[in-house]
Order: sequence, then structure tokens, then C-alpha cells
Amino acid sequence: MPSKYIRLAEELRAKLPEYALQGGRLPTEAELCRSYGMSRQTVRHALRLLVDQGLIQRRHGSGSYVRKAALHPDSMQIAVITSFLDDYIFPTILHDAQNIFAREGYSTLVYATENRVSTEREILKKLLNMKVSAVLVEGSKTALPTPNSDLYMKLRESGIPILFLHGIYSNLPDFPCILDNNHKGGYVLTRYLLEKGHRELGGIFKGDDLQGPQRYQGMVDALRDAGIPVPDRRICWYDTEARSDMLDKGELGFLKRAIKQRLSSASAVICYNDEIAHLLIRCLMEQGKSVPEDVAVVSFDNSYYSQIGPVSITSLGHRTVRTGCVAANQLLKLLRGEPSSPVALEWELIPRQSG
Repeated sequence: MPSKYIRLAEELRAKLPEYALQGGRLPTEAELCRSYGMSRQTVRHALRLLVDQGLIQRRHGSGSYVRKAALHPDSMQIAVITSFLDDYIFPTILHDAQNIFAREGYSTLVYATENRVSTEREILKKLLNMKVSAVLVEGSKTALPTPNSDLYMKLRESGIPILFLHGIYSNLPDFPCILDNNHKGGYVLTRYLLEKGHRELGGIFKGDDLQGPQRYQGMVDALRDAGIPVPDRRICWYDTEARSDMLDKGELGFLKRAIKQRLSSASAVICYNDEIAHLLIRCLMEQGKSVPEDVAVVSFDNSYYSQIGPVSITSLGHRTVRTGCVAANQLLKLLRGEPSSPVALEWELIPRQSG
């Protein structure tokens, strides 16, 4: 038999539409104690359960109020929007987040934008009509202002919490977000290479997602602090379409040209992530170069890409923090009406063979 507070929470949940019609405010704890003949502790546990499920919010000194999402039949669904479903990082993030959401009674709707702002717009329009409980979103081309700010604002104005992951748009700066400390990561990798004796550094960064400029900034700040000029000639940029050519079509012309034309004098290269580092090492070896003897290669993410090639890759990762767990718990806080501050997850260096 369910505990008393669970039974009370179920009864109160059934009455939420009625409370909404009466102004949205639930009876006070004292009134609920009298009405149901239960202790103050039991009533508080029941209300806390409804808060955790995102159905009500408690306002200090005012009482408990019905959340708009509780009035819709699909209110226990959380939408997760990612750039690429087959991205090597996302499946772990999604798995961790879904487990936490499920424990709180939420199902998960998953969408992929392919990092296209037009696809993102269609998804956001659909969510506005569905009235989901909350949205966890990895934005599309976050290094650029989004043309979809109007839809994000409409979602927020309708009472739907939104949490950004990995990047936040410059024209939506006040939305809560979970980021990696990419600037510090770029700084740490650069200092690591400098301490290894490298002075002719190069870089390959993704230009249309916010992480790329942030990681580049960390690199050039570390060079500046070491009194080394920024190697403009040895900095290479690619975008989402170039990534698709490399990963989906196997067209590696970008990397081959970069090695020949931009990175020929580099003794070490900082890569945007492991997938690019993996492909770069492959191209270097095809051109007769040894890693790390001729060129050291380091990157971000500490993914399986860092260990499947002929040379394991020195990479930054999160050993003690799971991004999906942090994001899910932050979104649940927003659903409970609690404030959420931006979170920057710290990187940890995992040295391997490549540098």
C-alpha cells in the first residue's frame, strides 16, 4: 500500500485543475491537515513530491500554486533537443538524463536538429503546441545569434523552463545553461604543450558552435601569457557542413589541405575534439608523419575516439562529473521553481601517447 504522503499527493494531483480554476492557490498546510486528518509532516512530504514532479511551485510566505504545465495531459514530458543523435558524446548524456527524469515520473521526447537553425525552428514550433513540461536543448550554431529567439521567449513566457547545454546564444544571454569550462580547457592544453617544449603550435577549431571560439580563446590567452605570438597562420576553422563532409562522407580534403598549407611548420596541434584529432592523426600518418614524434596532437572530450586509433590521444575529459546528470538535476530545479545559475564543468587532462 502506498505511503500516506503518496496517497495524499495523488488526491491533490487530481484536484489541481479545480484549484487552477479557483485562482491556482492550493489550501494551506494547516487546512490540508484538517481536511485529510494527516500530520504536518505528511502534508509537507506530499507537497514536496508535487513540487519535485513539476506540478506545483511553492512561494515563500505565500503558499503553493499550480504550475501551468500540470494542466496539460502531456505535462510530464521533457523535450531534449540535440544537434546530432549519433554524436559520440550525446548518447551517454541522454542516458544519464533520462534515468533521472524517469525517477521523477517524466518521459523524454528526443529531437535532433543536425545543427540547422531551420530544423530547430520547426521543433520549437511543435513544442509550443505540445506544452511540454521543460526543454533541455543543445542549440544550433551557438557561436552565432539565433533567429529563433522569438520562439524561445514564447516558450519561457508560457511557463516552460528551458536549460541550454554546451552553449548559449548571444541574443539569449539570461537563459540558464550548463557549459564546459572551454576557455580554461584551451589554456590547460596549451600550457601542457608549452611545458613539453613545443613553441610552434597550431589549432583546428569549429567556428559555428560556441565551444570552438571559447577553446581558441583559451589557447591564445595561454600563448599571450607565455609571451608567444598568436600563430594566425596555423589556426584552422571548420563548420558544421565541413564536419558532415569529413564524418559522414569520408571527405578529408579539409584536413589534408590544412596539414600541407597551414600546419606544415607546427610541432603540435590542439584539436576542437577527439573526432577531429582522430581524423587528423590518420591524415598525418598517411602523409608519412609520426605522432607525436613529428607532430603532437591533443584534444577535448576523452571519448572512445581517443583510444581506438593507432595512437591514443591526450585529451581533456570529465572524470568525476557526468554532464547528463548535472543537466537533468538543474532542469528539475527549474521545474520546482528554484533559481538556477550558470554551471561551468571543469576539465581534467588525461595524457596518452599522442602528445
